[in-house]
Amino acid sequence: MIYSVRHTTSLVYEPAVRESVMEVRMQPRSEGSQHCLSFRLDVNPTANITQYRDFSGNTVHHFDIAGSHTEVKVTAHSMVEVQTVPAPLISEAGDWADLDAMVAADDYWEMLLPSEFARASAALGNLAAELRCERRSSPLELLEELNQGIYKVFAYVPSSTKVDSPIDEALRTRQGVCQDFAHIMIALVRSLHVPCRYVSGYLFHRDAAEEKDRSLEGASHAWVEALVPRLGWVAFDPTNNLVGADRHIRVAIGRDYADVPPTRGVYKGEAHSKLSVAVTVSPSDAPLPEESAPSIVIQSRPSFARANSRTEQEQQQQ
Repeated sequence: MIYSVRHTTSLVYEPAVRESVMEVRMQPRSEGSQHCLSFRLDVNPTANITQYRDFSGNTVHHFDIAGSHTEVKVTAHSMVEVQTVPAPLISEAGDWADLDAMVAADDYWEMLLPSEFARASAALGNLAAELRCERRSSPLELLEELNQGIYKVFAYVPSSTKVDSPIDEALRTRQGVCQDFAHIMIALVRSLHVPCRYVSGYLFHRDAAEEKDRSLEGASHAWVEALVPRLGWVAFDPTNNLVGADRHIRVAIGRDYADVPPTRGVYKGEAHSKLSVAVTVSPSDAPLPEESAPSIVIQSRPSFARANSRTEQEQQQQ
């Protein structure tokens, strides 16, 4: 399947700010069963855009808008081919001894250690006991159980947490968004010495009558990939209880969200700001949909700590 993706981020400032600097991770990766056929990034006001690859091989675009401005609009256009991959079979996966041998033979430490948003806590320990998160059956069977367990235990409630919320908030309320569920699963899986990483990207939502996804249509998405012996990295989406689905479009991988935010920026000045995000994902042969209304709107007030304050702006993955 070839998908067309449009991801628009708008930032509005009141009053005007003096300078904006931003980095963007919106270009889909090309590897394995996925190939990015084309990509274009439009920025208004016009800026000189540079790009580089970060330590995980993600493409990062960077730009600086100098001078006074009241709005920044960033639109990423992608055409991505995603090939269908058969669902992982327990009969083809290895056991715990095979996993330990894989880990010992290669460098997976960054995906095994606690990270900024995926770390142990008393609340996580309680959930681990509830879900019987321990080395039993086979790695693939346990991962599938944990994926389904998080799906059942937590309610999906858009905007119920913030972009920088620790997992304990979702653990306490038993509700959250895909970003929270991905971090929770990563922390559980790593506690078993299973390499696990965060994936930022998009999900194509089928017709509701055909298959209902919980995650918010019109926003970017997040899930995890865990290392399964004999199969390699396998995708698990605890928000929608999906395993190795072919409707996921991978943009960036990292230890957790802190490594892969779709946008990260700062500006000079003291201003009220409003960040809005709209995403459309459609088959390439379908009529190009009209630009949708923002699915995420975040407003923030200025800090008057100093005249040249710098404010970071990131968008939560729903």
